[in-house]
Amino acid sequence: MHRVIAAVLAVTACASTTQAQTSGSPPDGPVLTLTQALELAHANAPSLDAANAGVRAADAGERVAGLRPNPTVSADIENVGGSRAYNIIEAPKQTVGIGLPLELGGKRPARIAVAVSQRGRAGIDQAIAEADLRESVTDAYVETVSAERRLGAARQQARIAGETAHAAQVRVEAGKASPLEQQRADVLRIAAEADVQKSQRLATLARANLERRLGQPVSGRLDQDWFDRIDAYGPPQPRDGMTSLSVAAATADRRTAEAQLRLARSQRIPDVTVSTGVRRLPATNGVAAVFGVSVPLPLFNGGSAAIAQRTAERDKVDAERRSAMLDAEQQVAQAQADLANAQAAASNAIGSALVAAQEATRIARIGYREGKFGQLDLLDAERTLAQTRTAAIEALTVYHRARARLERLAATAPSPKEDDR
Repeated sequence: MHRVIAAVLAVTACASTTQAQTSGSPPDGPVLTLTQALELAHANAPSLDAANAGVRAADAGERVAGLRPNPTVSADIENVGGSRAYNIIEAPKQTVGIGLPLELGGKRPARIAVAVSQRGRAGIDQAIAEADLRESVTDAYVETVSAERRLGAARQQARIAGETAHAAQVRVEAGKASPLEQQRADVLRIAAEADVQKSQRLATLARANLERRLGQPVSGRLDQDWFDRIDAYGPPQPRDGMTSLSVAAATADRRTAEAQLRLARSQRIPDVTVSTGVRRLPATNGVAAVFGVSVPLPLFNGGSAAIAQRTAERDKVDAERRSAMLDAEQQVAQAQADLANAQAAASNAIGSALVAAQEATRIARIGYREGKFGQLDLLDAERTLAQTRTAAIEALTVYHRARARLERLAATAPSPKEDDR
């Protein structure tokens, strides 16, 4: 009974030591959590700057759409020169007038409706940029933690390979083993050292990529406890009154296309320009009022071609919206299945399988030093432990990426207001 308890305590201590040693994070400095990383990236993301600029542009476009046409001022001078009686310049007639265009057919409300729908689309683009940024930063954070874990595991494996090579040398010098064992152990030691160098380069690259996302150097440690946590995550589907971002974007595009169709229909009705002015008559030195009306004649462009174009565009985006709804449902369902599978795989990888591999390796090392086990038995146990440890890191990586993917797909946008429809 005491041996069992001692074995359990030894395994627990070994697991804690292994976790500390397999973490490739810097030992000193404050811990940078994922939440802090997201805040830093949010403050330095060019994609969010572009989305915010798009919102400001759409706001300005909405104000522009509500403006009325500017009036025109005209000035005419008649009888300045000509033939016969007008060959000699006489006192010219001077006319000053102002013209005011009148929009008919509901052009201004239709134009405002287009601008409002485009403003809603810009807001959705902003939400999409934020969701994409969160997913990309989370992936970079997970990749950095994973790369540093792989580096720690490679260093641990290199240390073990060095100890195994030393033990083989001692056994060969004592005449208890063949020189072949020492050569085999040296080959594994060299391979383990090469793997450390490879893992070091990948860890450096992963941290550099994370720093690029955050816009500043990251010298502290990352949150290893967060990486080891496995729990239920993510809303299964968009909440009531909310739609996924992809569907919301397609719906906004359809709303814009519908508004542009109404605008094209309103433009079939020609606008009228009314004008009034004052004319000075030099012959009598009098002043007379002038009134006028101008109406364009839609002889060559009646607007039917524009309506046909906007109708086809509306039908196109309507079909794209239905397709986006189907794709969103399928992607969310797939992401949920991937997350469930990744959660099960990660739970198994960091649970009893890793503990059993660590215990088997510990026993094999003791037995090899005491001459009870052969070198092949030890190498097989070491290889199994390395594979199990690597599988645990990969399973956790896949799990956190699946979480981030589901969160991205489940990100929602508020339903449009009734006055924006």
